[in-house]
Amino acid sequence: MAVETKEYRAEAKFQRVSPQKVRLVLDMIKGRGVEEALTTTAFAKKRIAPVIHKLLTSAVDNAKYVAGEQGFDLDVDNLYVKLALANDGPRLKRIRPAPMGRAFRYQRRTTHIVLSVAEREATQGLVTKVEEPASAPKASKKIEEPKAASKTPKATKKSEAPKAAPKATKNKATKQA
Repeated sequence: MAVETKEYRAEAKFQRVSPQKVRLVLDMIKGRGVEEALTTTAFAKKRIAPVIHKLLTSAVDNAKYVAGEQGFDLDVDNLYVKLALANDGPRLKRIRPAPMGRAFRYQRRTTHIVLSVAEREATQGLVTKVEEPASAPKASKKIEEPKAASKTPKATKKSEAPKAAPKATKNKATKQA
């Protein structure tokens, strides 16, 4: 029987920044753990990063609230950013004065940002840490030897290459005669 993972959303609508600029920050946090995503947005040097940070904390708070209301355990450390979207909002049409009484039109873009966090599925039987037996020989020496051997043939090929004799030009031929 498949266990449904619950998603917890938060939205910020009508943000006065283009969706392209928002996607730069959202791509940095997609699929990451909530703690890592929060630190990434806290130190990102983009103007929209504080808004995304606030939105991410709101999504985590929504998850805590729903878990408390429905009475089930939620591991906040196990949350990750499942969905991060930046969709176009309505565009504001504006006019910029141009020479000789003309006007140029331009658009101010807005963005609807959607963040969704979910709890990672705990897979049973998954090995998280591998311990090496003390009697096993280390294979690091075998790996280093082929690398050193592969560098020497390249160096010898350059030194073995015969040099071409310089061609005689007309000026040198006339001086010798």
